[in-house]
Amino acid sequence: MTEAYIVDAVRTPVARRRGGLSGVHPLDLAAAPLREIVTRHLEDSAAVDEVILGCIDQIGPQGMDIARNAWLTAGLSEAVPGTTVERQCGSGQQAISYAAQAVMSGTSDLIVAGGVQSMSAIPLSISNTLAEPYGFATPFDGSHGWQSRYGEQEISQFIGAEMMVERWGLSRDELEDFAVESHRRALAAQEKGRFDREILPVFGVAADEGPRTPDREKMASLEPIRPGGSLTAATASQMSDGAAALLIASEAAVQRHGLSPRARIHHISARADDPIMMLSAPIPATRYALDRVGMSLEDIDLIEINEAFASVVLAWMRELDADPATVNVNGGAIALGHPIGATGARLMTSLLHELERTGGRYGLQTMCEGGGQANVTIIENLQTENRA
Repeated sequence: MTEAYIVDAVRTPVARRRGGLSGVHPLDLAAAPLREIVTRHLEDSAAVDEVILGCIDQIGPQGMDIARNAWLTAGLSEAVPGTTVERQCGSGQQAISYAAQAVMSGTSDLIVAGGVQSMSAIPLSISNTLAEPYGFATPFDGSHGWQSRYGEQEISQFIGAEMMVERWGLSRDELEDFAVESHRRALAAQEKGRFDREILPVFGVAADEGPRTPDREKMASLEPIRPGGSLTAATASQMSDGAAALLIASEAAVQRHGLSPRARIHHISARADDPIMMLSAPIPATRYALDRVGMSLEDIDLIEINEAFASVVLAWMRELDADPATVNVNGGAIALGHPIGATGARLMTSLLHELERTGGRYGLQTMCEGGGQANVTIIENLQTENRA
């Protein structure tokens, strides 16, 4: 089986919903990093075998296979097909996994993978609202098979996040402490220019818009997302707009096009857990991945786990006995934002650049996903020189 290499990774800034990228069509948003990643490295975009993008709520301007249409919007070869992947919050990470699998199997040599989401253009889960006139308001409404197995209880990420608060005995103070630290790390990273190499300024926006100086007093005054709960808007990820793209290549493509790989994809896998709690799957998925490759968390230099909610990361760190100093070192989605279909690719882009900056060898990425699922990817940095 051939190796799959990451040649390059680039992302747009992550903008707040209704922020600096809110007026940008999703096709143009995705096209910017696609065009950049290709023109940096290839003379002819027709050399790419496929483009794979993650995106959820694939309707309206995000519909009709946005991967293919964004590629064409970028002015790239009409000969290249596109596939759009939907695995909830993990869509961008799954796109990278599919690209790596195609390269590892020998069926493809060069794939562009990533993700895009405009939560300004298409509000989260709007498809449920649009479906109501046709008789079913949610994916579970009216399904006898689902209800016979799981009952008629409401299925919600907010419920799942609160279930994790209760199961792991997390206090509101712990959740808010974590959120404060996410913003502090993100602001420090911005001040030190740590994101500069990975961000492609687009449409007048050059920096992530989410990080801000946290106000603990204001945090404490916020009403919980669910009555009687502990989580608030301050301890949940921000709704955002953004896109990212990576160039994944085989050894043959590296030699043929004179490319310089920056990382090797060491492992890819996905596992699932309780679909009602929904957000706990990174715990068993990480254990499964480490067991498959014979590694422990001590072998991992840097970790990116998506901050969908503070409870997700705190529970994961507690169960895996992770060192907080290695986890989301430049902040996470609570501060930086969560353009859902793009976040998996954004995390990988940031992980790659930070491994290079610090001289770390292995990085691990995981994230919770709707349906109680989680992806895990481990990469090996091939640029060992510390660029701090």
